[in-house]
Amino acid sequence: MSNLISKPSSLTVSQHFWKYAIPSIAAMLVSGLYQIIDGIFVGHYVGFEGLAGINMAWPVICCIAGVGMMIGMGGGSLLSISRGENKPEDGQRVLNNGIALIVLLSIAAAVFIQLWGESLLLLQSASGANYTMAMDYIKVFAYGAFFTAAATALPLLVRNDENPGLATKLLIVGATLNIALDYLLIAVYPLGLKGAAIATLVSQAVVVVLGFSYFFSSKANTKAKLNLSSICFSQMKHIIVLGSSSLFMFLYFSFIIALHNYLFMKFGSAVHVAAFAIVGYVATTFFLLAEGIASGMQPPVSYYYGAKEVNNIKATVKLAVKVIMVLAVSTVTFINVFPEFVIGFFSSQDQALMTETLIGMRLHLFALVLDGLIFIATMYFMAVNQGGRSLTISLGNMLIQIPFLLMLPYLLGVNGIWLSVPLSNIALCIILSPLIFSEIKRINQLGEQPTKRDLHTFSELNAS
Repeated sequence: MSNLISKPSSLTVSQHFWKYAIPSIAAMLVSGLYQIIDGIFVGHYVGFEGLAGINMAWPVICCIAGVGMMIGMGGGSLLSISRGENKPEDGQRVLNNGIALIVLLSIAAAVFIQLWGESLLLLQSASGANYTMAMDYIKVFAYGAFFTAAATALPLLVRNDENPGLATKLLIVGATLNIALDYLLIAVYPLGLKGAAIATLVSQAVVVVLGFSYFFSSKANTKAKLNLSSICFSQMKHIIVLGSSSLFMFLYFSFIIALHNYLFMKFGSAVHVAAFAIVGYVATTFFLLAEGIASGMQPPVSYYYGAKEVNNIKATVKLAVKVIMVLAVSTVTFINVFPEFVIGFFSSQDQALMTETLIGMRLHLFALVLDGLIFIATMYFMAVNQGGRSLTISLGNMLIQIPFLLMLPYLLGVNGIWLSVPLSNIALCIILSPLIFSEIKRINQLGEQPTKRDLHTFSELNAS
């Protein structure tokens, strides 16, 4: 057996988990800095109309990032499974078809934005200054959709190619460059949201160049090949199906943000949309940490699943759940004890904006722990090649929020909008309980089956 395949057996479950979780958390945080840094600069140098505009543009841009995440997570899961099964040829086919998907689907995303981007802004009731700024933002991304999709997918593929540290370095380079360019194009040269978009896109382009350079170099464990004969539509379909829950999670975020924006404009004003943007940045920070933990759980769980090491699967998931719960409780406590400190990162002058943001943070984020557990469940099912169940959770997460968002604002006004997501998450967790218990039963039955290691030992005993 090769060193690449035998390496996990020399690690404890905790070591194997943190080996991937720490770089994954760092990678997610660094990746999320693109949006958070944009928000900080826009909030301080453009104002609440800019924050409202970028929040209305984000549901459109999310479609491109979702495509990249789908390919990265679906392809990454298959890479890890092929490694656990000791089938390197399968891993190479996965990588080649993943790269082909990045090219094809990013073109489709660019066409989508060109045709319907403006309509999606108008559906959110964008108007005046926030509409103009949002259009400036999405026009830039329409021309650079390939870089956004590829910059999301490639670090995930690099990570699952047994190089989580390199994946993190790629994102650090991109985020650092984005900070410098944001300062240059927003603070020094006041280009507004167009400057923010250009800064992000240039940074992502650098990540893409470095990511492709790795896969075509001798350092890659799985090397990419420009060979059309390796393109297989059934393989592409497998990547899409397995990673589709990640795409739908992004589409869910897009839809929910867009619906919130519409309702805040209807029951409130652009100030409320700007407040929602700030609350969103705070929530995103937690989501990135939680998704980093869940994503870090995926490679070892996929490996243990391929090797049928059920006890290690259980131990890894339990550890991830404990970390998520501690993180969620700590986050909610901090934003309630030091709210002004948190809000000050994005705005320090507009008192009305600060007042609305304070209310929103306390109502909207009180059930963060459930968001974290939903991340864990979605990623777990993806890791064990149960893409259908992972997709069920993602779709359920999106659909269950619609009735809450449509009813509560009419009962409670703006406060009803803030409360819709946490209350719907409580309902979703109750509904999904039978699915979780069913999976516990399935994985226990898998543990009762003999592993390849057991069969090998049995053969040796018979031979002796």
